[in-house]
Amino acid sequence: MSSEATAPAGKPEDDGMTWWYRWLCKAAGVLGGVSCAVAGVWNCVTVNPLNIAAGVWMVLNAFVLFLCEVPFCCQFIEFANAVAARADKLRAWQKSLFYCGMALVPVVLSFSFTTLFGNAMAFAAGVLYGLASLGKKLTY
Repeated sequence: MSSEATAPAGKPEDDGMTWWYRWLCKAAGVLGGVSCAVAGVWNCVTVNPLNIAAGVWMVLNAFVLFLCEVPFCCQFIEFANAVAARADKLRAWQKSLFYCGMALVPVVLSFSFTTLFGNAMAFAAGVLYGLASLGKKLTY
């Protein structure tokens, strides 16, 4: 049998990521979700509508990060497994663009200490996925 036949259906055969780097990316995504959730709720405690919009977006970012990285935290949501399976099929550069783009929107809406540092870890998760898409270092 070929290696394609033995590979799981939705999982890419070799995406160039080692097991520890894949766990590092997942941990960065989870920590990014926690920081987005905490900073987003804190950002909503204001009267400025742009801060409230940025805070709501940050809480939405946290939900999406949890849904993509740790779907067992969202086990009571009916579509969680389908979304997680689709997110696992994405390539590293696609996840990188998605996570970095999600993290930049609240900073553009309301540039403040809370939005900047609340989204820093989510952006870092996107950067880690972006570095994974570059591939392994060449040896000479």
